[in-house]
Amino acid sequence: MGTEIRTFYSLKEMNDSLVEQISQYKALAEDYSQWLGSLLRSCEEIFGNQDWFQKSAALQKNVRTQAKKTVETGQATKKGGKGKGKNAESPCWIQSGGISLCSTEQGEAEILFEAIEEINGKIQGMERFKAAMQQLERIGLGKNVNYITYIRDDVPQKIVLRTKKNSQIAESFVFSTDLTVQGIYQ
Repeated sequence: MGTEIRTFYSLKEMNDSLVEQISQYKALAEDYSQWLGSLLRSCEEIFGNQDWFQKSAALQKNVRTQAKKTVETGQATKKGGKGKGKNAESPCWIQSGGISLCSTEQGEAEILFEAIEEINGKIQGMERFKAAMQQLERIGLGKNVNYITYIRDDVPQKIVLRTKKNSQIAESFVFSTDLTVQGIYQ
């Protein structure tokens, strides 16, 4: 979505949302990784000796290894200077207006790498946020609080904690009544 502010009414609701989103992103990263692997295998005979292909094959192994380490350890890894800057320097891209165009397998491999790196970065950001939420839960925060969450590029960044107004009202509301029965008895 880009940028949004979303209110969660419990830590469980926020956690469930994150778990679902992480799962979707992991599935998408796996799909792109398989697409990339298939592309590289099909190009191996034709481009196997070219520099870009050898670098792409090495990068794919590196991306898979980093993704597995992140899942196993639960810790984010820093990206080395690869990624977005690489595409701007690649000779296969032509600038047209505000976009870059390419008609080669090299360009397809580059955008797949870029997408996989972006997705893995989002997954890592969500995992860090999820760990921070678990700390909040451990200190006992959660029962009478709404969580107004600032989300940028699908990754939660900040939370504003607001006391639930209904819980204050419920605690202070007291029902009081007098019942008077008048009747005429004969």
